[in-house]
Amino acid sequence: MSRMNDMAMTIEELRNAATAINDAANWLAQQFGGESEAAEKAKVPAVPAKPTLTLEEVRAVLADKSRAGHTAEIRELLKKYGASKLSLVNPKYYEALLREAEVL
Repeated sequence: MSRMNDMAMTIEELRNAATAINDAANWLAQQFGGESEAAEKAKVPAVPAKPTLTLEEVRAVLADKSRAGHTAEIRELLKKYGASKLSLVNPKYYEALLREAEVL
């Protein structure tokens, strides 16, 4: 058991050393790197990335609508997007399909 304790202490010391080295590197980069990262981020306006819908997310909504009695309408929507089942729908149409399904 003593070897395990020694190993655990060594691992903890390595982690502490790595943290100290990382902190020192960050400080040096801030001191000698010109502008700070915060200033650089302030220059570039943050454009929120539009999250892409996954097959599973669309499937969950369509399954809820189908259980609510809209199975025929769901099938018509799938046909509208050129597919007989959801997995055959092109992912670029997921958002439009979801918007139309939510209206049901």
